[in-house]
Amino acid sequence: MGRTLPTATLLIQNEEASWSKFRRALRKEDQDIFDKLFRDAKMQLPAISIEARPIPLECMLLAMMIGLYREILELRHELSRV
Repeated sequence: MGRTLPTATLLIQNEEASWSKFRRALRKEDQDIFDKLFRDAKMQLPAISIEARPIPLECMLLAMMIGLYREILELRHELSRV
């Protein structure tokens, strides 16, 4: 028997593809940020796949926020050393 649910990787790929027109309308530098947000979501694949929410975008957005917050903490740490 095959899988009944798509993998987290496939969910993220599908969600990213569904935003392709939006991405193309962004300025180049914002397209890079958009791509980074989805990379951050992909870094949290195990958590996204274990949660299996009815609306996968919820987990992806939380994963993106975690990536952004991680960067904030790293920058704060760097600034505190200066």
